[in-house]
Amino acid sequence: MGQRICRSRSATHSSSTPPRPYTDSRRYHRTMISTAYLRVYVYADGAEDMPRAESVAGADPIKSDGRFIWNESLREDAFSTTWNGIDYVCPRNTRLRMVEGVLAFSATYPRIPLIDDDERESFKSELAGLRSSDRRSYILTSPWHVPLRWFGAFSPTEREIYDRSAGLGIRYRTDLGEAIDRIDWAVRVLGGAGFSDPVIDQVRDLERWLAAFPAGSMLELDYSTVADAFSDGDLTFDESASDVRESLEALERGDGEASRSAYTRVAQRWAARQALTFAN
Repeated sequence: MGQRICRSRSATHSSSTPPRPYTDSRRYHRTMISTAYLRVYVYADGAEDMPRAESVAGADPIKSDGRFIWNESLREDAFSTTWNGIDYVCPRNTRLRMVEGVLAFSATYPRIPLIDDDERESFKSELAGLRSSDRRSYILTSPWHVPLRWFGAFSPTEREIYDRSAGLGIRYRTDLGEAIDRIDWAVRVLGGAGFSDPVIDQVRDLERWLAAFPAGSMLELDYSTVADAFSDGDLTFDESASDVRESLEALERGDGEASRSAYTRVAQRWAARQALTFAN
């Protein structure tokens, strides 16, 4: 299968549960949400003064300010790791991600009264201020499941199964340039096959997000907490990235039946987990 089995835990790698940007007055109190992370790590050179994140997934206590509840530190720190002998950091920018999350959710689901118009304008103003200091989100999150387009950034051979305190973990790591090339190819394949703009735009948005980071960065997909729903056996034999790649390759050569077969396999694997996103 080409995967790497990492039995020793890296002392330099940190991960965390993302903030849940939900107001206390609404029915959004589920904090134990399994989350998949797509993280961009940049060279640690030049970031020596940035504090390193001390917490690991689920270690931060749940906090509330009367408006939000979250379980991630608001410190201006960064996750750190070593990959291929090079030190990398991933700035956390927690508050920025919280505000982006509130506005994105409100825009995607306007009929759900998460925030009112005045609050929306306040968040927009705060977000503009946060971004004016050249901050950006280095982390994308997805509750309960991995969006299938994320797998398109990776080669099946880049999968790693590793030990963690709660059981086996799973992640993919790749050079950012390689990831952008793969996503660009996926956009071209989908466009050539006549897929609708909304489908292609989601993949193109991912490409644009990745392209904003410097060359030489590392992209990591870590869905270890999401993988807790799978048995160790199912996790070890999870071929999601391979199925996505196979579906696209078949689509490129015009084999619609093979493309549908590969896509159906991966879609069915994640269907129950994805349904939880809309059930909560």
